[in-house]
Amino acid sequence: DTVTSMTVTPDGARVISASEDQTLKVWDLEAGAAIRTLVGHAGPVNSVSVTLDGGRTISASDDQTLKVWDTETGVELQTLSGHAGPVSAVSVVPDGWRAISGSWDTTLRVWDLKTGAELQTLSGHSDTVTSVVVTLDGSRAISASLDKTLKVWDLNPSAVLNPLGSRMVGHSAGISSVSLTPDGRRVISASEDRTLKEWDLETGAVLQTLAENVAPVI
Repeated sequence: DTVTSMTVTPDGARVISASEDQTLKVWDLEAGAAIRTLVGHAGPVNSVSVTLDGGRTISASDDQTLKVWDTETGVELQTLSGHAGPVSAVSVVPDGWRAISGSWDTTLRVWDLKTGAELQTLSGHSDTVTSVVVTLDGSRAISASLDKTLKVWDLNPSAVLNPLGSRMVGHSAGISSVSLTPDGRRVISASEDRTLKEWDLETGAVLQTLAENVAPVI
């Protein structure tokens, strides 16, 4: 089945992949082989993220849950429940004890990876949240949605920094993916409108539009 997402452990030794077959696999890059399979979801796995120490893997699934796994043993540590639709995206906050997820239910949720508790529900999008990324200092998250907007969220007081998504509006179709440049100052988005856009994180301004694609950028 389709491999939907993957992440590399911080030491560069392993890759963790997610699949529509409801499993994740941990791959040893030196050996070029899968060394364990993580089984537990009841639906396709859409997204995967790993903590900075590489010790825990967090997965997001169509079964409306996230799961926390011990990367080394493959043991399921926790199931995070709360979304009312398939969970489409997950990103670990650099502090290592929180993760943020996005869902078809249009919300994002912040989770305590130590206790499994839901810390915040972030509401503001009007369609599926497709992707989420966290700034290097862990203070903000940027989400992408099929509602054609990006939103910047304050992960501390549960407030939207750009009300109604007005800071990052410019795509003419749903946004499928979002990423940050290594310096943390610029946001890159990919859209079904066949373009990528580069944004200034602080001002929300579009810096450039990259448009030579003949099909939607996913």
